[in-house]
Amino acid sequence: MTPPPLLQATRFERLLRQLLDGLFGGLRGSWRRRSLAVLALLVGFYLGQNATSLWLTEIGKRPVAVLGIVLLIELVVRLRSRWVARSVPLPWLMADNLRIGVVYAVVLEGFKLGS
Repeated sequence: MTPPPLLQATRFERLLRQLLDGLFGGLRGSWRRRSLAVLALLVGFYLGQNATSLWLTEIGKRPVAVLGIVLLIELVVRLRSRWVARSVPLPWLMADNLRIGVVYAVVLEGFKLGS
């Protein structure tokens, strides 16, 4: 006799499972995949911090620097939505994490400049 399933297959349960897979799906897999995902996130933050600092001192025009970063990020988002279907391959996961790190660094830099 098999034990009954712990969760019923309701629409709400499927919705919760999809939300959790979307939030924490990148942390699933081998240690290599997880470590490369975290490294890409940290490298994205590092590049975002350095790029904004360098561009702001060299160019001196904040709107131009931020517009360039936003256009680059939007290009990555558009390419990913066209080419990646359901499961996310490792290069796209790394590109997403790089993008998230850069966005976090730019937002953090904006808060620092505003204070």
